[in-house]
Amino acid sequence: MLRRAWLSIVLAAGCLSAITVDSIELTVSDLDRSVGFYSKVLHFEKVSEYEAAGADYEHLEGLFGLRMRSARMRLGEEYIELTEYLAPHGRPAQADSRANDRSFQHVAIIVSDMDRAYAWLRQNKVQHASPGPQRLPEWNKNAGGIQAFYFRDPDGHFLEILAFPPDKGNPKWRRKSAELFLGIDHTAIVVADTDASLRFYRDTLGLQVAGESENYGPEQERLNNVFGARLRITSLKGDAGPGVEFLEYLAPRDGQPYPQGETSNDLIHWQTRFSGVSADEAAQLFRKSRFAFVSTGVVDLPDGQAGYRKSLIVRDPDGHAIQIVEQ
Repeated sequence: MLRRAWLSIVLAAGCLSAITVDSIELTVSDLDRSVGFYSKVLHFEKVSEYEAAGADYEHLEGLFGLRMRSARMRLGEEYIELTEYLAPHGRPAQADSRANDRSFQHVAIIVSDMDRAYAWLRQNKVQHASPGPQRLPEWNKNAGGIQAFYFRDPDGHFLEILAFPPDKGNPKWRRKSAELFLGIDHTAIVVADTDASLRFYRDTLGLQVAGESENYGPEQERLNNVFGARLRITSLKGDAGPGVEFLEYLAPRDGQPYPQGETSNDLIHWQTRFSGVSADEAAQLFRKSRFAFVSTGVVDLPDGQAGYRKSLIVRDPDGHAIQIVEQ
């Protein structure tokens, strides 16, 4: 009875509560190579690994005949999950992908010293996505003084290193540390319409807006490597975990739409994982709001090897995958 009453309250409010960003997952072509890159170059620690197959995981991922290997990696207090599909193989990454394409997603890794971090990445011969670190201009009240650099992992996924000035960012990034790579501040996604994305992430998932800015100028153009870039940026936070950041390109508006028929074994695939809420309640809310499901519904995973026992995956208004997990 109490559960039904709570569900009625959630559905009436149209919003989940107490939601946490658990981790960010990305699909890779070779798990061992990617674990090596993230651990040796970016100083993540592998905390677990599992291999899965069978009907439960097929229904969750919306992909028949799958067998996958996943490794959970930690940097500071934040997590990513790397997944290789042994079967079936998905589509390769798009060679001409750009930072204003709708499929763009990255994680922003905080560094204690931008010059040392960039030198370390150069030493490890990472693929540049920006020509070099950029310092955003002081006239930009909400972003001035931030230093950032885009690069790519071995599968072409965009990544960012980020250094905040003393007056910006989460206070935890200002703690004294001997580490070069400190943790993940947020995952960023390109969106077509900030207001439509807010209806999903704020009004349905329950994230809270934490900051906004409009970024443009030569530094922003070179960071994104998009000529004439002008972005509306909106930062959101859950109860815990990394933030979610919207990047709406006000100009240019020629980014490619999210690829039709994208599946979780494609190498452009990312998904943001949320926890702290009921999977069944989330599913009812998503159906009520007519969001597209990747999963066939809420899937029970009784083996528990993935670290959770109930889950579903849906898509946001732009096609980005989000996963709800329940322990």
